[in-house]
Amino acid sequence: HGNVSHDLPVMGEFGRLYEQQYPVALFNSVRFEIEGNISPQSQLLHRKAPLEDKSIFSGMLFQYLEENKKWRNRFFFVPDSYVISYYENKLAYDRGLHPKGAISLAGYRVLGSLEKYLELLETTLPGVKAKAGSAPPLKCATQFPILLWHPYARHHYFCVTTEKEQQKWLAVFQDCVRHTNNGLSEDCKVQTPAFTDAVRLYRQARGQYSTWEMMCGTPTQILANLVMENLVSELRDLIAVRLKGKAFDRQRNWMLISDAVYSLVQEQVKAQYEAVLQKCEAGRPPLEATIRTDMDQIVTSKEHVTSKMCALVLPKADKLLKASIQPYISSVLEALMEPTSRGFAEVRDVFFRELVDVSKNMLNGGSKEKLGEQMEKVSMLAFHPVKMQSCYEKVEQLHLEGLQQRFDVPSTSVFIQRAQILMREQMDNAVYTFEQILHQSLEGHSGDDLAKIIQRCQDRVIKKYDYDSSTVRKKFFREALLQIFIPYMLKQLSPPFAAELPRFRELIFEDFSRFILVENIFEEVVLQSIMKDIMMAVKEAAVQRRHNLYRDSIVLNNSDPNLHLLDDNPTIDWTGEYGGQGDHTDSGESHKRRRMKQVVSMIQVDGSHPLPYESCLEVPGVGGIVEEGEGKGTDTHSSAPPLTNGTGQKEDGQKEEEMRPPTESAPQAVEKKSPPTESAPQAVEKKSPPTESAPQAVEKKSPPTESAPQAVEKKSPPTESAPQAVERKVHLESPIQDAASKSAIESAIQEIENAVLGEDSGLLSEPEEQVVHKSASLNPELERPAPGKKQDTLTAVPESEKPPGDSQPHEHKEAVAKPSIPEGDEKAGAATAHPEQMAVTPPSDSETGEEVSGKEPVSEPGAVQEP
Repeated sequence: HGNVSHDLPVMGEFGRLYEQQYPVALFNSVRFEIEGNISPQSQLLHRKAPLEDKSIFSGMLFQYLEENKKWRNRFFFVPDSYVISYYENKLAYDRGLHPKGAISLAGYRVLGSLEKYLELLETTLPGVKAKAGSAPPLKCATQFPILLWHPYARHHYFCVTTEKEQQKWLAVFQDCVRHTNNGLSEDCKVQTPAFTDAVRLYRQARGQYSTWEMMCGTPTQILANLVMENLVSELRDLIAVRLKGKAFDRQRNWMLISDAVYSLVQEQVKAQYEAVLQKCEAGRPPLEATIRTDMDQIVTSKEHVTSKMCALVLPKADKLLKASIQPYISSVLEALMEPTSRGFAEVRDVFFRELVDVSKNMLNGGSKEKLGEQMEKVSMLAFHPVKMQSCYEKVEQLHLEGLQQRFDVPSTSVFIQRAQILMREQMDNAVYTFEQILHQSLEGHSGDDLAKIIQRCQDRVIKKYDYDSSTVRKKFFREALLQIFIPYMLKQLSPPFAAELPRFRELIFEDFSRFILVENIFEEVVLQSIMKDIMMAVKEAAVQRRHNLYRDSIVLNNSDPNLHLLDDNPTIDWTGEYGGQGDHTDSGESHKRRRMKQVVSMIQVDGSHPLPYESCLEVPGVGGIVEEGEGKGTDTHSSAPPLTNGTGQKEDGQKEEEMRPPTESAPQAVEKKSPPTESAPQAVEKKSPPTESAPQAVEKKSPPTESAPQAVEKKSPPTESAPQAVERKVHLESPIQDAASKSAIESAIQEIENAVLGEDSGLLSEPEEQVVHKSASLNPELERPAPGKKQDTLTAVPESEKPPGDSQPHEHKEAVAKPSIPEGDEKAGAATAHPEQMAVTPPSDSETGEEVSGKEPVSEPGAVQEP
């Protein structure tokens, strides 16, 4: 507390500079509003709220807890603000409970290996280095770690179970860093310039002219970084010598101490900054009135002082420019253009490939509904960090090599992240423009030739993207060159002219002195001296058409005059408008959270169930994405889906265990169920023991129909031989003779058949299940099977499980040759058992009276016959 309070006079100096820069920023804002600024008109539309009602990603992660040094599985949610929040589990999130914590990744580095993390950890305490072969500071629960490193704040440790999950989470976290490091909002035309200039002048007064890597996050975070930049060295001298233990233990303890101090600093700077900001905002109205009244006089006075300062500064600035900067402008520009242009070209290619995929789907008999599903995914392409990763990686190859040391550029990360943000903006502009043009083209269209319409819209958007890409890149190159060279020039020129600047204040009228500062004019003169050379270098590159840059003379004014009218249209709900999905009636807060659409889909290994720890579960509700719980308790080869009343397979399994005869020592053979057909319901039949005339193994035959050769033969599990399968069939010692029992069974079967044929989903509702059980309970033999007997399952299967092309009742049938079965035995299969433990066969043409295995068909109504 004592050291932090002692160093926070930093805020006093910053507050003084901020109060000086606020009127200057206000003057520049009003002047820009009055005079305007001529810049190339953007050809693409701009989406105002791209992530409205959207989230980026969510899922389960193993998190390492410093408190008890254990790993815990927790639910992480990444909203549109990119500030990560985490919960005890997903249920806590769905219920709207407060998160256990939040993580802002401004200033963090995302690492995918423990080795890289240890290299950075050694920089936190200079002189403290672990011995070779020492045990690492933490042991990851899996071999796929995700580590977050920060120079001052707490480090975070996560891990996942697969490499695919790791790559997706790394991309998501890097996108969070990219977004939070993007700087302050440009919508604040006065506060943002005043803040950045005050921070820059504060650092320059201490000899730090280079671009600051920690100029990231909110104003509170930036100011805390500013305080810690000076405070951390003092803390090291006081605390580092007192830390005991192994090198890793000392480094970890230092990190915890630094995080505690950093949190305390943020609390204090937040209060002091808000006080300064409130004071400046309160004095804004009279300042703005003076500016609007005396604008001409203020501009004239400023131009007079600028001309005097140019006469003093420009000769030395030109000499420095020719000797130390001009020879390197072209090489620095080339180093910037090569990776940046490759990144923007990759954005174009990714956008093109996505639209080609949409066109291909439309050529294969696609409809407007299918197009709506495709466009719902394409609409968020720019904010999908995994799909955009190939674009971002192109720019990450940016290196200034020896030029970085010459011009004192500590890191290229500032330029890389800025280029990546611009790439994301251009991608979203292209996608949004395509959406609006396509939606307009589809109005009143019948739905034919959708691929041609998509192609025409795509060509229009690609041309606009090429023009805007050139404009954005040229502006980025100019700004990057200024960020590299201006700090170097100021560092060389400021000391010689520092003593001469105060005399220029005498040339400014006292009434205008708050809007004209000589320190700002000096920087503008230095910028003016180099701006001409930078503009010429970028223009020459455009004239030579290097990296697909357009010349400034190529202006596409009003190339599409009606396009800007679409910019005011609301965001298109493709799924709702073309997909036929209506809004849900439940409008509760928890439902809204559960149904929030998510940009990045869940991870699911192809051909398998969700991963055991579900470390990348998606928030339910995205069209076409499996929701949490779906497919978890069911096998794709299972004989029945879960019941609609919420009972799962566990309950069915328990029921089956109760009904299993005590003398049975081996599990029954599980046979695959054939797909359902539309013509008749499926039924499960009893198998009788083999007779003397049929001792052979189970044969697989198709019903003697005309298309019998087309029938698909399905084999039993390889672990069980055919004779064993016969021996394991359930035996019934005698047929049921009771007519009442027969009637009850027939009634139950008929009701189930009606329910199956009448329900689209193929599942029984609760009332129907109760009727079935009630009818079956009329016969006590069905409720309490005798030893050695087994009850089969009558199972309805939804049409969704039916394979494509399975439209004939004779296809995909499984027939078992068997001896004669008494009628009563066949009817005794109405009681339910576990679907996976019984042989399941579909109805066949035997119901129409055809022969099966040489036996006469049963003509009695309601009887269930095996094919």
